[in-house]
Amino acid sequence: MSLTAAETHEVTKLEPANRKIYVLDTNVLLHDPTALTAFAEHRVVIPMTVLEELDHIKDRRDKSVSREARIAIQLIDKVVGSASPQEIQQGVDIQGSNLDENRLGTLAIFPDQLIAEDAEVPFLNTNEDQANDNRIINVALRLSADNPGAFVCLVTKDINMRIKAKGSGLQHVEDYRHDRVLDDIDLLSTGYECFSGDFWAAIEQVDTVREESLTLHRIPRAELPNAYPNQFIYDEQDFIAYVDHVDDDYVYLAVDSRDHLINQRFWGLAPRNLEQAMAMRLLDSEDVDMTVLTGPAGSGKTLLALAYGLHAILEQRKYSKLIVARSTPPIAEEIGFLPGTEEEKMAPWLAAFDDNLEILHGGDECANGSIEYVKERANIQFKSLNFMRGRSFNSAYIVIDEAQGLTQFQLKSIISRVGADSKLVVLGNLAQIDNKYISPLTSGLTYLVEKVKNYPHAGVMHVNGIVRSRLAAFAEENL
Repeated sequence: MSLTAAETHEVTKLEPANRKIYVLDTNVLLHDPTALTAFAEHRVVIPMTVLEELDHIKDRRDKSVSREARIAIQLIDKVVGSASPQEIQQGVDIQGSNLDENRLGTLAIFPDQLIAEDAEVPFLNTNEDQANDNRIINVALRLSADNPGAFVCLVTKDINMRIKAKGSGLQHVEDYRHDRVLDDIDLLSTGYECFSGDFWAAIEQVDTVREESLTLHRIPRAELPNAYPNQFIYDEQDFIAYVDHVDDDYVYLAVDSRDHLINQRFWGLAPRNLEQAMAMRLLDSEDVDMTVLTGPAGSGKTLLALAYGLHAILEQRKYSKLIVARSTPPIAEEIGFLPGTEEEKMAPWLAAFDDNLEILHGGDECANGSIEYVKERANIQFKSLNFMRGRSFNSAYIVIDEAQGLTQFQLKSIISRVGADSKLVVLGNLAQIDNKYISPLTSGLTYLVEKVKNYPHAGVMHVNGIVRSRLAAFAEENL
């Protein structure tokens, strides 16, 4: 009778996984300048055409894109360092790309200008409008032909480029997915969870604890495994509570009431549905430094954010100024070509806030005078996100509008500008993304929602219900 490997104390040695080859398109490095470190122990190849495109983009007037290009170039330079031309073409170790220091990923620069016509490889024509895209695809085709049996993958965020690469015979073509925090946008956290029937009927164990002035219901974590701080829990029997905090073993609920939430008032504004009421509760919380409001157009996100800002500055005296900011569209590149002050230059893209000020003061005897008075008293400032980097905002109430078109890298650089005694409100509608390289799954807004939901000083709320008009509701749902 033969002995097994376990009985003879033999150890089965695993073969190391084959290293894959990833060819990166320019838009990947613009989307995430640190993408070089995202491919673990595998080989990253950057065609010379990509470096030429980055060199051209870094001097553009579009500050956000040019900044990403410069960061990507600096990171590439840091990796290649003083390596020789031969080492750069073969591959230089990327420090920090893998936990195993013996299996670091490598970065290679491919001189695609040296690719010659080859009857065995179906190279694309590089003498047409899409010459740069075709050169990058040709690099992947060349590497695939030179490394038979190897996994060679082109990574690009350009959908048409992916189709062209597959049509040219390249087996592996992918979107850049490292920054995705979800596989399906329907799984995005909403800030609340609704239970059918009676909430307490499904809870087997609960006790009550007293923490400072709060009475909290303590529930085992296993009963609410997906709970996170400042999340609302409610059922069909009018029970409603919010998650005060969470630890490794328990979820702590603070009971609230629908009447209390619905009866909130900010600058004369009352909530028109439960989601708005819960959003107002998050905005007014002393313990929440950042509130992220998502939802369809016309759901009241901007109005709520503005009404609370006026309430907090003029009535509660919490902040000294209200800063409203958004990214100007790439077609404008800079706002300098427009006449007037910075506020006047930003007016075309921040008209939504003027509209909402009119809603809040449209019934006044002298509406225009009231609006100008409030702007001055509340010290309302309109800013372009393209010019906020490097600044610090203290004792300010800051509203970032149209955040769905920003990358995670851009949002991080903006949030890091928030100073002491300030509150940040981020607004966005994932159904209205204008950036061709960003989808709902890769939007910085989606990334922000999933990353901050477990932070005890942040709140997330998806505001449902179109309150603008019945026509707006029809358009959002059917057009």
